[in-house]
Amino acid sequence: MRRLELLDGLRGYFLTFMMLNHLYFTGGLTLVHVNHAELGFVEDAQGFVFLSGLLIGMIYARRMSREGFLGGAARVWHRAAELYFYALLCLFALLLAVRLVPELQPIWKNWMGELALPGWASTLAAVSLLHQPTYMDILPQYIVYLLVAPPLVYLVLRGRWAVVAVMSALSWMAVQLGFHLPMAAAVDGLLGRMDEGLAMRNHFNVFAWQVVFMSGLVLGALTSARMIDWQQVFHPERRVILAAALAFFLFFMLFRLGWTFEQIPSLTWDRFVAITNRGEFSLVYLLNFLATGYLLAWTLIAGPRAAEAWLRRIAELLARLFSLPFLRLIGRHSLQVYVFHVFVVYLMLAVDRSFGPFPEVVRTALALLAIASLAIPAWLREADLRALLRQPMGLQRSAPAD
Repeated sequence: MRRLELLDGLRGYFLTFMMLNHLYFTGGLTLVHVNHAELGFVEDAQGFVFLSGLLIGMIYARRMSREGFLGGAARVWHRAAELYFYALLCLFALLLAVRLVPELQPIWKNWMGELALPGWASTLAAVSLLHQPTYMDILPQYIVYLLVAPPLVYLVLRGRWAVVAVMSALSWMAVQLGFHLPMAAAVDGLLGRMDEGLAMRNHFNVFAWQVVFMSGLVLGALTSARMIDWQQVFHPERRVILAAALAFFLFFMLFRLGWTFEQIPSLTWDRFVAITNRGEFSLVYLLNFLATGYLLAWTLIAGPRAAEAWLRRIAELLARLFSLPFLRLIGRHSLQVYVFHVFVVYLMLAVDRSFGPFPEVVRTALALLAIASLAIPAWLREADLRALLRQPMGLQRSAPAD
């Protein structure tokens, strides 16, 4: 399988589990526990953001090398504008639904914040990406990353990748030390003067989570510029880093399982919670992500060349999983699919609250139906692209890549 197809499959995998994790049903959903996140503190959002950065680095570094800085940058900024349009479209649809069907307001209130009873101030805050409904907050940070990506890709192509890496690390550390808090308080104060009770509403701290996106961007641009040989980085006989990654992975897995089965003492858990902040991508999430990401990359790249048959078998099974047509389909159009998934999640909550509670078998069927529906926007976009390709050459327009 080609490299980009495998990455599409990985993105589709993360989108599938994002949908599953975001669904809410009264009484819970057993299917949600069939999830890699149950084995540690690495979730789908980290993988999705990293792969987005990786592909931005790979695709637009190549275009920048071919078309110059402005040619490549214009394409990235066009993607940012397109994503902003999708975000506004999603926001408008949710606000319109609340207006047309007032019964949805109490159902969606906890997810929509001040937008459940929208006024001019909350709407303005949402349009400016400062106050977002639940599950839409990944879109604003991605827009910001796209806006700043072109000069960073250019720096990598000029051999200054270390500068980008250090700036990213410093930004992440600034959040961990709370340097961002005065600015956040100032913005909250400004919003509060516009409308009492209005404040920023974004789960993901853009200055912290950028470390995931930017690490992918640097690696993607280095790959495109042929400055890194992944076959050598992940060599089947080089296993020192692999052993360290496995140790960290097992440590976090045992801790997570101990918490799940109530084997962690409360004093220990309280200390752990104090240093665990998902929204600010604290050290726990960073270390677990690095360890798990390295294990997965080593297995996919070095695993097929390993001397042990069982390692080759695991690599083959993972490659087959990420090559499933459904996963590759939705992964090729990940941004459109993500926006669509927001609609479906809100719809499923309304169905559950209006007609539920449902028995477990019905909840499972609805969850599987929701996952299957992710193919709808991807299929429609593929059909549109196929029609575009059938046009005479002079009438074709270049289709943007995710």
